[in-house]
Order: sequence, then C-alpha cells, then structure tokens
Amino acid sequence: MRSERGPVLLSVMMATGLVAIDSTILATAVPSVVADLGGFAQFPWLFSIYLLAQSVSVPLYGKFADIVGRKPMMLLGVGIFLASSVLCGAAWSMTSLIVFRAVQGLGAGAVLPIGQTIVADIYSLSERAKVIGYFASVWAISSVVGPSLGGVFSDYVSWRWIFFINVPIAVLAMTMLQRGFTERVANRTSYTIDYAGAALLAAGGSLLILGLLAGGVSWAWGSPTSITVMTAAGLLLILFGLVERRAAEPILPLWVFRRRVLVGSNAATLCVGVLLIGLTSYVPLYAQNVLGARALVAGFAVAALTLGWPVAATLSGRLYLRFGFRTTALLGAAFAIAGAVVLITVSPTSSVFQLALGCWVIGVGLGFISAPALVAAQASADWRTRGVVTGANLFARSVGSAIGIAVFGAIVNASVAVHTTDPKHLPTDVLAPAIHSVYLGTGAVALVVIVAIALMPGGVPSTDTQSSSDGTEDTSQVRPAAT
Repeated sequence: MRSERGPVLLSVMMATGLVAIDSTILATAVPSVVADLGGFAQFPWLFSIYLLAQSVSVPLYGKFADIVGRKPMMLLGVGIFLASSVLCGAAWSMTSLIVFRAVQGLGAGAVLPIGQTIVADIYSLSERAKVIGYFASVWAISSVVGPSLGGVFSDYVSWRWIFFINVPIAVLAMTMLQRGFTERVANRTSYTIDYAGAALLAAGGSLLILGLLAGGVSWAWGSPTSITVMTAAGLLLILFGLVERRAAEPILPLWVFRRRVLVGSNAATLCVGVLLIGLTSYVPLYAQNVLGARALVAGFAVAALTLGWPVAATLSGRLYLRFGFRTTALLGAAFAIAGAVVLITVSPTSSVFQLALGCWVIGVGLGFISAPALVAAQASADWRTRGVVTGANLFARSVGSAIGIAVFGAIVNASVAVHTTDPKHLPTDVLAPAIHSVYLGTGAVALVVIVAIALMPGGVPSTDTQSSSDGTEDTSQVRPAAT
C-alpha cells in the first residue's frame, strides 16, 4: 500500500467497497422506502434489476477494457454509479427508483471486473497473494457495515442518504485513479467492436437471469411466460455463439469455454455463487423462524460466512504459491463439505452458534476456492485478454447466484407445498424441513465443486515475472509440480 501503486489500489478498493456496501445497505431500509414511495409489490425489483444489469454488463466491460484500456472504463463505471446514486436518492416513485437502480447496476458491472483486472495488471502473482486479502476484507466489512448503515440512515436521517453517501467516496476514488494510474495501452490503429455479439449476449443473458430470478416467484415455472422467456434466452445465446465464431473481435471469445483452466475456474466460481446466495437467503430465515432468534442475531449468523471468507482468501495466496491452485481449491472444497455437514446436523433444537459455525466453515471454504479460481484464470491470460477472462469469471458467479435463487427457491417451495396450502403462515415443523433441504443442496454443490476444480492446473505457479500495465507482457505461467 505504501508503494507508488498504493493510491491506485486504494482507489480500486474504495470503488469495490461502494458496490459491496450497496449490495446490502438497502435491505434494512426497504420499509422506509416503501412508506415514502409506496409500491410494496414492486420493491423486490430493487434488488433483481440491479443484479440483472450488473451481471449482463460484466463480460461487456471486460472486453472493452481489453480494447481501450482499464482506466477509461473504470472511470466510466464509477461515473455511472455516481450519477445513478444521485438519481436514486432523488427518486420520486418506486418505478423511478427501480429504473435508476438498473443504471446503478450497469455502473457496478464495470467496477468489479475492471478493478480485479487492474490489480492483476500492476501486481505480480506473488504480490497478489496479499492483495487478495485486502479485497476479501472489503467485502467482509461491507457485509457488516452495510445493513447497519442502512438502518441508521432510515431511522435517524433519511433513506435517501443511503445513495447520497456514495457521492464523496466515488469522487475521491475517481480522483485518485485519475491521478495515480498510468497505463500504456498497446497501440492499435484499428479495431472492430462486436456490436451484434454485445447485443445478443446482453439480451440473452438478461432473459436467462430474469427467467431464473422470476421463475416460481412472479410466474410459475411451467407457465407460458416462463417457457417463452427461457426459450428466447436459449435461442439468443445460441445465436450469440454462432456470431462469435465469425466475429473479428468477439465480445466473449469461444476459447473461454474450451480452455481447461478457464472451464474449471469458472465452473468452481459458478458453484461459489450458488452456495453464497443459498446461505445468505435461507440461514437468516431459519435462525429467526425456526430457532427463534432475533433479527440481529440471525444477521450475525450469516455474517459468520463473510468473516471466514477473508481469512481464507488471505491465506490462500501463500498456499497456492507453494502447493498450486488446484490443491488450494480442493482444500476449500473440503471445508465447504465439512461446513455443509455441520448445517445438515442443525435441528429446531440446535443453537444459533451451530448455525453460525457451519456458515463460518463454509465461508473459509469459499475463500480457498474463489481466490485461486480467479487468479488461475488471470494467470492464463496476457494483458490483451485478461479483461475478458476476469469478466467471464465474475459473470459465472452472477449466473451461479441466479441459478441458486431458482433451484433453492424451487426446492423450498416444493417442500412447503407438500405440507401446507397456506404459504403465508408456515409453522416451524413445515419450514424447518424445507430449509433443511437447502442445507442438503449445499452439500451436493460442494461435491460438484470438486469435479470443477479437477480441471484446474495442478502445477505450482511461477512467480519469476514482473507485473506490467503496458499491454505487452504475460504475467505468470504454471509449471509442473516437482516429482
């Protein structure tokens, strides 16, 4: 942090913190927002539209960062996030707030992949081992601070300051990045933007995630609407694949789906998204409605997940430098399975501590999985393709979150439907086995992670190359493990 790269890292961490806090700060303010603007039936879209816009824009920003450079795209993303935060704070109706949240999601879609790409550009593989811990800590702190700030602003100031507070932080982050980050983008006299591929990916990805988020909630899975949305998503994504085969500068090159290291790391990251959304969605519900804990205690139970994550992410850097990406990620899978076993043994007579323990162990596992998966993907690419690779990895996590919402939601709803016809009033003996099936699902997903990790490189990463931001250098390679 004290080198000349320190201000750049700090600016990226600040921008990442904005997005991380924004993902949790609004939840505790929903009652105040609804009381002021109305639109109770619409408020779930405040979260869904944000996730949708963020998810589909991630791979697009990744590609554009490879074409024009990281700095202009990062400034654009933070600028969009800044402007949309002001608009959200000034919203006059629930509909307008939903629209502005969509724009905010588009800004967030740039911050996460490009921020991680900048870090990979300016830090060598060995240095990133420590930097990863910084970013994991940002997410951990945000998961605790976000809900608290949301409650404070709602109760004592105004819910609008949830968004206005972003303004000074975003301005500071942009200023530090503008002054401190100098990159030498490879001189390209001409390049072709794949407009058709970008449009098809955005449309197909939007419909896919929309179908997964809204299926079983806004409409039944077997309804004509659901079938139409998912069919259209499939056709658009197939057409996208055909277009990318012929594109001169594809938005998402098809080699991303053929390289073994990328397939393995992205599949593992997708599973991380599934596990994360399943636990954060249903652990608080189980703690409150089954174990009888207060909302604050239930929040701390799921917060244990994010406390274990940064500890493991920080340690993972040392481990993968010595034992390799695959071995470190397999260790994470073992922790995830162990945590799932702890959750599976939770019963209505258990303590909240046991629930939190299971979450903490799984959090440790996710830290050991996600960090090596991302770094392994980035280490396989040079400057010209690192943005695409990073964007694809983070896009996989977003898709995993959408899949987790759909699959776990369907499992819980099916279990509830067997025992009652009144989903608004669920007794403990109905809700407990329904959410317990989610814990079984987390164990199954943790086992699938092992298969994904098996595709990752088994060697020890080389650290004898230097970081560069001039667009000409390969950062690191993987050498076979010693026999």
